[in-house]
Amino acid sequence: MPEFDFDLFTIGAGSGGVAASRRAGEYGAKVAICEGSRVGGTCVMRGCVPKKLLVYAASFAEHFADAAGFGWSVPEPKLDWPKLMAAKEAELDRLEQIYRRLLRDSKVELIEGRGKLIDAHTVEVGDKRYTAKYILIATGGWPELPDIPGIDLAITSNEALELPELPKRVTIVGGGYIGVEFAGIFNAAGAKVTMLLRGDNVLRGFDDEIRERLAEEMNARGVEILTEVRVRSIDERSDGSLSLLLDHDEFHETDALLYATGRKPASAGLGLEMVGIETRRDAAIVVDERNRTAVPNIYAIGDVTHRINLTPVAIAEGRALAETLFNRKPLITERDNIPTAVFSRPPVATVGLTEQEARERHESVEVYCTRFRPMKATLSGRAERITCKLVVDKPSGVVLGAHMVGEDAPEIIQGLAIALKCGATKRDFDRTMGIHPSAAEEFVTMRFPVPDTD
Repeated sequence: MPEFDFDLFTIGAGSGGVAASRRAGEYGAKVAICEGSRVGGTCVMRGCVPKKLLVYAASFAEHFADAAGFGWSVPEPKLDWPKLMAAKEAELDRLEQIYRRLLRDSKVELIEGRGKLIDAHTVEVGDKRYTAKYILIATGGWPELPDIPGIDLAITSNEALELPELPKRVTIVGGGYIGVEFAGIFNAAGAKVTMLLRGDNVLRGFDDEIRERLAEEMNARGVEILTEVRVRSIDERSDGSLSLLLDHDEFHETDALLYATGRKPASAGLGLEMVGIETRRDAAIVVDERNRTAVPNIYAIGDVTHRINLTPVAIAEGRALAETLFNRKPLITERDNIPTAVFSRPPVATVGLTEQEARERHESVEVYCTRFRPMKATLSGRAERITCKLVVDKPSGVVLGAHMVGEDAPEIIQGLAIALKCGATKRDFDRTMGIHPSAAEEFVTMRFPVPDTD
């Protein structure tokens, strides 16, 4: 009789958990995975995928508006929001079935229900218990809301993806990834969008110049951004609208209030304290570089560890774990030069160090930056600028960071991420022929650095 029911039991069927379980199963391990919600997790069901579908839908507003400049006569467009929501939901249903099939094909047993640790080798799901040699926690994160009066009247990104009707006025609290992306979606769909930020600008942690350029472009599209402001309380009016009490006793009226002020690791209720797994004050599970918790046979990956909360990182961590445990190929996920994109309107993409980070870590830095009107805008008449920026270590010429605001930024930066991973220098960029006419060629044609004002 085997000592355990399974070689690996994974709690959470999101991107990271599925990636680890499938690869382990393909290596011959006996694997089970449990999920208390929809298979696919945050990214596929409540995050990246449905949000990107709405971004695509929103982008048609600009395409229709630009068409006249290119000679097209387009009837007045009208967005059918309920129809869009139905199409989005049908696609999520299709994707969930694909994820279920992928697990079956990898001989991974799917157990419906939320898992809870009983001891170092036992997981309880519903009224059944399962034992495993190794246990993986991949439960992701969950939107966090502040404790203020009336907060139950607000929605999070989860509910924003399922709104039955498009509100006329939407107020978004928070200026991170989720905040700016939903601002672009609702604005393009026809809502009046206001953003309320505690800080001085959107996308805290990104390159300062990129933050400024994105805010300018969002303002030009009609998104109102109010900085250094806090919501003190929320009240519902008789007509169903909301009244927000802000700092200095100012009031703000809206029809829908989206809080996008952060996500918290979904580690509560897992029984971590029962087995001695350490968590930080933010509820993140503490792991080492190989994703191992304080209990040697229990691991955690992805957003529940609250390190780099990106889907590809969770997937890489999951695959590395399977390689280590079941393929005798110990792997550690590399966390330098990880590219990321914000699907705002316009999109932002970046890889490597910001200018501010580079100046803190390197003695001498050169910055190359260009802003230009895209060719498409010359006929459409749109007042739009694309920004491209390179941050370079002056002594070695190594490119430390690449940043872009503008259409196709995510597609362009993905290619540049390979170059930075290989240690490309500014001279390598200079020796590369540009593709003309394109926005991407700007990254290989910037000749002179920006004058250093320090």
